[in-house]
Amino acid sequence: MTPLEARLAALAAAGETLAYGQIARDLGWTMAQLTSSLETLMEEDAAAGKPFRAALLRQRLSPDQLPAPGFFQKAAELGRPTDDPAAFTEAERTALHLCPNIPG
Repeated sequence: MTPLEARLAALAAAGETLAYGQIARDLGWTMAQLTSSLETLMEEDAAAGKPFRAALLRQRLSPDQLPAPGFFQKAAELGRPTDDPAAFTEAERTALHLCPNIPG
């Protein structure tokens, strides 16, 4: 399990979310490194039919605690319907919180 995967599993187990910038700082990564890693995780999750672990991250100033637009674009590219971003995010997070140790 990579440091990112471990951190996302801990967030899921705690029922929490975290801002992108905070996790990037915690891991010592640039935002570009984080984005690339999250897209790879999303591809792995989609291929395995699992909820997107990247849904546990959010925009820092988002009043509704939603992930960044790129999350929804990638999810749509991977065949997941994101017409209602709030409902989609809630469903993904709920599935992750119920099964926090979902491996990649």
